[in-house]
Amino acid sequence: MKSDAMKTKIAKSKKKNAASSGAAQKSVLRDASRHLMNTYRRSDIIFTHGRGCYLFDQNGRKYLDFLGGIAVNALGYSHPDLVKVIRREAGRAVHVSNLFLNPFQGPLAAKLAKWSHMDRVFFTNSGAEAVETALKLARIAAKKKPGGATKTRFLALEHSFHGRTLGALSITHPVKYREPFEPLIPGVDFVRFNDVADLESKFTDEVCAIVIEPIQGEGGIYPVTDAFWKRSRELAAQHGAVLIADEIQCGLGRTGKAFAYQRLTGLPDIVVLAKPLAGGLPLGAVLAREAVAASFSPGLHGSTFGGGPLTCATGLAFLETVERKNILANVRARGAELKAGLKKLAVKFDFIREVRGEGLILGLDLDVDGAPYVAEALKQGLLINCTHEHILRFLPPFILTARQVKEGLSKIESVLAQTERPAKSPAAPSATAAAQSLAAAR
Repeated sequence: MKSDAMKTKIAKSKKKNAASSGAAQKSVLRDASRHLMNTYRRSDIIFTHGRGCYLFDQNGRKYLDFLGGIAVNALGYSHPDLVKVIRREAGRAVHVSNLFLNPFQGPLAAKLAKWSHMDRVFFTNSGAEAVETALKLARIAAKKKPGGATKTRFLALEHSFHGRTLGALSITHPVKYREPFEPLIPGVDFVRFNDVADLESKFTDEVCAIVIEPIQGEGGIYPVTDAFWKRSRELAAQHGAVLIADEIQCGLGRTGKAFAYQRLTGLPDIVVLAKPLAGGLPLGAVLAREAVAASFSPGLHGSTFGGGPLTCATGLAFLETVERKNILANVRARGAELKAGLKKLAVKFDFIREVRGEGLILGLDLDVDGAPYVAEALKQGLLINCTHEHILRFLPPFILTARQVKEGLSKIESVLAQTERPAKSPAAPSATAAAQSLAAAR
């Protein structure tokens, strides 16, 4: 048995360590408050590390992650296959100029081409940069066609979200994102979601591209219908335009298929990717058919950091791990369990309007404000978020287990039951107010 003196010494040591830790945490929060730009509404929780589908905060508390870094951490945290590659390549070469080849760009491009049935790949740092690249590629591909000088317009969908850079923002629909930065790039028309008649009325010979998220993520987990996608494909071919699939949030396995457009009729011409591609490291990609990709030539586009050896090696490890461990089957199975559980909760709680989504991109549409439920979930050790003020969004890692599905559903039920119900979902806020409280998306 430990002596009283030893117990006293241990207690003093713990108290000293706690005091030191508390001082360090206050310093982190103080520096963040003083020096970071005010673009996010953050809690005071400091996450220090993760393991599998769990995150741990500065006090050692464990949280079940049903947000996945907003669809980024598809293999969870500290996945051994990714850690091994990152350690290896960090000791070799983190960056090599794109004036030269590295060992991993070509193999990763080949793997992405195989998964997508596209032909060529350009690597970027982020989803927004991938969207900007796709818009440039669509413009120049149209310009090289007969009469292409007038083919400059873009079509996008209502409720779409494509990024925060100026071009991507121009094809993003919600006023709350757009209005503070207007005037934006002209020549964009928004089509009513899944409205084929509206699509046909707006698709003219001046259109160079239509941009579609096969499942809208930030827009509220709304899937595009096959009829709308198929008609978009037909009209793009008819008018000499390209069909761009934004798979940044819904792609690379999140639906249980390699890409969400693979449940629809017809291939796109361009695909944009990012989020899970390098397991949390910054890497995006633009995939294109040969005829469209051929419009780029040396000097027309580039990226300093896109496609470096560290990120591409990690991206290749991510795709190989998904293949080798048949992880898409797990996405389908766990997604079906989670969706079924959410539907049972929808029967129990009358303020749930609808459950939407596929695989592990799911939304719970409420007729009340969703923010209090997100806050209560955090208190109960569950990470989720809310989009469009009333849609709870679930984007857990692909490696989610059946036990963790049950744990998550139990926590969600507790959150729904214990949160004081808001009166009703509020009206959309003004653009200025909304701009001050943007959720991190891309």
